[in-house]
Amino acid sequence: MPMRIIDMATFVSLARNRHFGRTAQELNTTQPAISSRLTILEREYGCRLIERGDREFRLTAEGERALSTFQDVLDQLTDLRSELKNGGEGASHIVRIGAIDSVVGTWMPDFIEALRQSMPKLRVELTIEGTRDLVAGIQRGELDLIFGIEPAIGDAFRSFILCYFEMVWAAAPATIERELVYGVDELSQMPLVTFPKGTPPYAYVAPYFQDERVLASKLTSSNSLFAMINLVIGGFGAAALPTVAIARELRDGLLERMKVTKPFPPMPIVATYQTAVGQNVLRLVAEEARRSAERFCETAAPDSAWAPMPPR
Repeated sequence: MPMRIIDMATFVSLARNRHFGRTAQELNTTQPAISSRLTILEREYGCRLIERGDREFRLTAEGERALSTFQDVLDQLTDLRSELKNGGEGASHIVRIGAIDSVVGTWMPDFIEALRQSMPKLRVELTIEGTRDLVAGIQRGELDLIFGIEPAIGDAFRSFILCYFEMVWAAAPATIERELVYGVDELSQMPLVTFPKGTPPYAYVAPYFQDERVLASKLTSSNSLFAMINLVIGGFGAAALPTVAIARELRDGLLERMKVTKPFPPMPIVATYQTAVGQNVLRLVAEEARRSAERFCETAAPDSAWAPMPPR
């Protein structure tokens, strides 16, 4: 798990309070959470930052260096927030964001509203595309931050997983036997709706059947999640879909969650942002996205969406 702003802020508070309990109280959290954040930092840097013994609390030499750097970074972020709020030179900053349908239809509205509240002078340009096009866009420098199911790879990018979405097989009620538990062989005999061959979402579906040839004869494809949902509602076939994207359709009886013998793997939502241009602003925007995704996961139906767990 990558180091977060909250981890740096926790370390600075811990160094000031010299006590885990007081730090937890100040930050309105628990002592185990403070310890977990410290562990993240020490794993990130590969060294101990604090010597912890009986009645002793002392920063190591590495901890002293980290404290100075973290304080400078947090001060710069505070100045940047103030600048964006109050109309400094960053007031006209534009962030070009790209996202897949699954994000746009779930926590994206909350994310945009959170940006409006925290950085009202920031302008957002939103592009909705598939993961393959989003990755190509950020690699060409046309996008600053993307949310897809795969990261952009390279030294110029920073990526991390925001959340996971449960994936289920769904179909129109009239096209399936409600009580039947479908095995892979039964599913392979059905008409299927999926993303086009060669796209990252298709790469999640094909291994489920172990042989891509079973998809060739009864496949309807679309590069739009919402178009796929409408095709499935229309009876064109079954599809593997994120539960959170079809919650309303399931509730209204337009779609039925199929019983299957082989669960479908969850779909990761990955954030990637450029590190060469506007890194400070993009880091703040990416952290806001993390918080928005976490809030969504907390309110979503149980087991339908979850944030990654920090390492123990």
